[in-house]
Amino acid sequence: MYKASCLCKKVSLVIKGAITDIIHCHCSLCRKSSGTAFATNGFVNRGELEFESGHELVKDFELKPGKRRHFCSNCASPLFSSNDQDPKRVRLRLGILDSKITERPISHNFVTSKADWDSLNETLPHYEEHEPSRS
Repeated sequence: MYKASCLCKKVSLVIKGAITDIIHCHCSLCRKSSGTAFATNGFVNRGELEFESGHELVKDFELKPGKRRHFCSNCASPLFSSNDQDPKRVRLRLGILDSKITERPISHNFVTSKADWDSLNETLPHYEEHEPSRS
């Protein structure tokens, strides 16, 4: 079980299962929504994600039809994204985790979109798009 919260701590979550397919995403959309060089995201089964508090503060922005980015309306922390094409999972922003996790990133994705000031000095595989194991 993992605990997570937004910056202001008004939204708090519990993840009761594994976090899978963790990646560092360098696409321009993740960079803009996180304000950083990349966003580290992992999938969580929707049924294993529970709100302890602040559910009413969570708002969303529909980036494309059926694709929403959910955030705290008080502090604007990005929390997770959802996709109508994959209704059983959400993509968690790992920066909100308060707990240590055992899972680790598997790759850097969309590296051709990376910020020009970012260097990829890691041994993880680098892909121009999604990691090959993504279905």
